This record gives sequence, structure tokens and C-alpha cells, in this order.
Amino acid sequence: MSAAATVMVNLGERSYPIAIGIGTLERLGARLQELNLGTRIAVVTNPIVARLYRQAVEQSLTAAGFKPTVVQVPDGEEHKNLAWLAFLYDRLVDARLDRDSAIIALGGGVIGDLSGFTAATFQRGLPFIQVPTTLLAQVDSSVGGKTAVNHSGGKNLIGAFHQPRLVWIDVTTLKTLPRREVQAGMAEVIKHAAILGPSLFDLLESDLDRVMGLDPTLLVEVVRQNCAIKAAVVGEDERESGYRAVLNFGHTIGHAIEVLTDYRGFLHGEAVAIGMASAARLSQARGICTPAVAERVIALLRRAGLPTDIPGELIGRHLALAIAADKKVSGDKVKFVCIEDIGRVRFEYLSGEEVLGYVGGPH
Repeated sequence: MSAAATVMVNLGERSYPIAIGIGTLERLGARLQELNLGTRIAVVTNPIVARLYRQAVEQSLTAAGFKPTVVQVPDGEEHKNLAWLAFLYDRLVDARLDRDSAIIALGGGVIGDLSGFTAATFQRGLPFIQVPTTLLAQVDSSVGGKTAVNHSGGKNLIGAFHQPRLVWIDVTTLKTLPRREVQAGMAEVIKHAAILGPSLFDLLESDLDRVMGLDPTLLVEVVRQNCAIKAAVVGEDERESGYRAVLNFGHTIGHAIEVLTDYRGFLHGEAVAIGMASAARLSQARGICTPAVAERVIALLRRAGLPTDIPGELIGRHLALAIAADKKVSGDKVKFVCIEDIGRVRFEYLSGEEVLGYVGGPH
């Protein structure tokens, strides 16, 4: 395994590299010099990440001739909303960013989604750089160009596709993550392995302790495989007109759980883990996969320390309604991702009540 890797997201003139390495954060400024950006750059982050990495990023940018402005948004999914989007617009106006200026997302998925949507819409679109510092963001949300904010009616209801110019991943930033954040990130790793990466699934089953222990060389390989899986899907279906929806495995129920708990009860990866376990059980109940396949998915999630059961207090009509409010609904049916085997999935069109009928009982 190499200590560094590059994955290309092939989208014609919007193609960009995902650079994965060990201890590369201090080289960010030098790499950005190659992109012909303006000198003004806004770095969007949160206070927790800022304490850890703001100085290194600012020094790197300044040494490369950029003039960075750091803007901090409070940590947490509940701040990924229109109010904080307006706050970011105000700060960018104050910093006098122009059409050549760039926005850097330094943090996890919330920062990436919020600052990415800001970049997509401010002055009709600014260059955008992803510097993900959580496992979930490194393997999933930083790649593919989906940006959004939440609405009380649902998760990510207001958004745009805006591809980054570069994704710069330093796996050593994962060393500072709380254990719970590492576990939540593993949900997306397991998702990619379950839907399209049988060899990655085998690797996780055999080496999960080393991955969870954040072995840097193994992390580079795991992140590379995840990014390669997602890049292939995005390259085939950039705007989720069809095939890209395979990436929603576990997300229909996961998003519903997040909405019902006001984005406070579970981390995104935890909600998705419950969604994947539920989807595996639904797939088994409908005869789409064998009990052995469903159990492999559920067992790996549990080994990673992730929840696999819908809380009893959430089961009921409100859950069915939240599922029915999913963005993938057509008519009264949701495009639900079921698993056939490790590495192979298919779509089933189900109502919220039908989904609830399969997953609402005790396990």
C-alpha cells in the first residue's frame, strides 16, 4: 500500500483530483497555487477544527501568497440552515471576495455542505476546495459536488450541485477525532463496501480493528477505495438522475430519523447505520437477499460500534411520514435501495407505510 494516492473524478471540464496523503495539510497552499485562483480566500470551519488546524492552514496559505479570511460556524448539523448561510454571505461581502476568490471547507460534512452551497450561490459561483477532517467527509460528503442546507421539512432540501476544484485529504487529521466520530464515519465506509466494494468489505471484516485504530497507511488505502467507488458513481451520474441513487443505501430511513430527532439525537453516520441495518432486514424479508447477507452487513456495523435498531419511540406514523418526505419520492413511492449481495444492490419503489411495515418490529 502506498502512503499517498490520487483519485480522479472524471466529469469533463469539471474533473478534479482527490489527493490523499499523510501529513499533507501544510502543503495545501503550494498545491492551490497551481489552480490560478485569486489571492482572497475564505476558509470556513468550526471552532473545534479551528483550534486544531486553523494555524497550519492559514500559514500554508499565507506562505503561498494568499490572503485568507477565516469564518467560523458553530459545530453541529442543526447549524446547517438558511440562517447560517446568510451569516456566511455577510462575512464574504465583508471580506470583499470576488469571482476569482475561492472558498475552502475545512472540517466535516456540515462545513462542507454549508460552505459548498455558499460557493455555489455567492456571486453565481466561486471556486471551491474541500479539506475534509472527518472520516465521514473524507470518504463520502467531500466528493461529488452535492451541497445543501437543511429545512424543517427535511434534510438537504435546499441545495445545488457544485463540484470542488480539489479535494485535499490528510488522514492524520483523523487522529484528533472523538471515537464516536470515527465510528460514524465508518458507516459510510461500510455503505460503499456493501453496495459496490466486495473486496473492501472483505478488508473491513478482516482488518476492522486496524482501520478503527487509524493506522495511517491502511487509512490511505481505505479512503482511496471509498473515493474510487464514489468517483465512479459520480462520473456516471453526476446529478443523481438515476444510478447515483445507489449511494442512498441506508439514507432513506437515516434521514427520516435525523428529521424526527431534530438532527440532535444521532450523528449522521449513526442514523445511516440504523438505516442500512433496516434496509438489510427489509431486503431479507422481501426475499431480495439471503439471511447470511443481511447478517454480514448488520454484524459489521455492530463491530464498528454503530447502532442498528430504530429507537422504539420513533416507530410509528411519524416515521412513515418522514420517509415519505424523502427527496427520492416519486408520487407516493420512495426509491428505496435494497441489497442483493455484498457489492450488489437494486431499487424497490415503496411507500412510507410499506417500509415501516418491514422495519417497525422488534429485532
